[in-house]
Amino acid sequence: MASSEAAETVINKETALTKAVVSKEETGLRHECGLFGCVATGEWPTQIDIAQVICLGLVALQHRGQESAGIVTSEGNNAKAFRVHKGMGMINSVFSDDSMKKLRGNLGIGHTRYSTSAASEEVNCQPFVVHTAHGALAVAHNGELVNCGSLRKMVLGRGVGLSTHSDSELITQALCLNPPEGEVNGPDWPARIKHLMQLAPLSYSLVIMQKDRIYGVRDPYGNRPLCIGKIVPLKVTNGDGNEGEMEEGWVISSESCGFLSIGARYKREVHPGEIVEMTKDGIKTIGIVERPNAKPQAFCIFEYVYFARSDSIFEGQMVYSVRMQCGRVLAREACINADIVSSVPESGTAAAHGFSKESKIPFAEVLCKNRYVGRTFIQPSTRLRQLGVAKKFGALSENVCGKKLILIDDSIVRGNTIGPIIKLLRDAGAKEVHVRVASPPLLYPCYMGINIPTREELIANKLDPVKLARHVGADSLAYLSVEGLVQAVTYGIAEKNASKVGHCTACLTGNYPEKLEW
Repeated sequence: MASSEAAETVINKETALTKAVVSKEETGLRHECGLFGCVATGEWPTQIDIAQVICLGLVALQHRGQESAGIVTSEGNNAKAFRVHKGMGMINSVFSDDSMKKLRGNLGIGHTRYSTSAASEEVNCQPFVVHTAHGALAVAHNGELVNCGSLRKMVLGRGVGLSTHSDSELITQALCLNPPEGEVNGPDWPARIKHLMQLAPLSYSLVIMQKDRIYGVRDPYGNRPLCIGKIVPLKVTNGDGNEGEMEEGWVISSESCGFLSIGARYKREVHPGEIVEMTKDGIKTIGIVERPNAKPQAFCIFEYVYFARSDSIFEGQMVYSVRMQCGRVLAREACINADIVSSVPESGTAAAHGFSKESKIPFAEVLCKNRYVGRTFIQPSTRLRQLGVAKKFGALSENVCGKKLILIDDSIVRGNTIGPIIKLLRDAGAKEVHVRVASPPLLYPCYMGINIPTREELIANKLDPVKLARHVGADSLAYLSVEGLVQAVTYGIAEKNASKVGHCTACLTGNYPEKLEW
């Protein structure tokens, strides 16, 4: 899609959403979430505390969503009996010792959620569980369907009721529909999953539990992340210090960052369009759904910029390394004379180190962070975001006073945060503050699961860098170019085949991987 067509599509979509006589819960973005699943291998009942493994996995994914969480487990021997615990709040407040004891099982899936417009209520907590004629089905979802309207009509047209406006419930109910080729001797879950993937090309990663197995699913564009890890026995290594081939279980997760803490080792990503099946006997690929018309892959580039934890691995490279490379490229594009380079912690720190190494300007910390305050982008209310800034940072005045400093931030979305930070540094005695942003300006909404709802909320659509610098109180401000970001992201990817590597830059360019429906 050409940029002008894309821009017109976005404007038309926003107009349609504004005029539509429906609630925001039906039209806006849903959530950016975290998924986790685990299955024990070998003999059941397992000695592994599956619920504990999932809970720790969700803790590692807490940065992806902090409003609600849930875990569903299964013994694996009864299709009708799942154990479920869900609730509002952070992981440590949702799960107690008592609730964890009730979640015993041999396999299970979990979810941590951040809502954008679907109501922040317990009814929307995941995983969703439905009871079919063939047993219970549990589904957890990260992403947003770009053709939600047409799929909702189809499901409702089959006589299925929906109790929420969540895409995730819609996906769960769609999986209960027979595939067009029909079924013999009960449900063919792989066929149902493939049918869903053909009906909805993006955006989603899914973990689906049915009786004694878990399916991991990534949309054909690979827009949302999903990876696989192996739980290894403690103290089992080869002579060279590497783990042997034995495994005690398999895990699947939105990110790899929590694997080491649960005794698991990263194995690989789920490929775009791939369906993997995890059972007590191991893990295998049971299907691949190709992208329509051989379109390029479209992994969300914003995962590298902001969402992912820095120790996660995507496309064979650590997120920290990519962010550092963004800083290096940014230094080549927009360096300026200064005494020190620093960052807005924590996701801007890697880029700041890269900028410092490339520019030869020393790095020094200028802000200390109150680690008990949540991320300002991951809160639904603008008022909460603005209030959060005041109590989130303190200035290290000895490092700041009388200095010309370059302040690296990972991104500027609404512009609510950077202004108060600059004022804090000025009050601490900074002589000059030059802002450098390690990503391009956000210009377009994302309709694939990130909280960027309207163009009006994006500060880059209102103010160019010169005006924005004046607005936030900086001496200068510059962004990393789109070309620079793509260069940094692809720098460390071993796969150089363009047909196997691709990133969605829709929020930066307006070029969406699929035509939007509304």
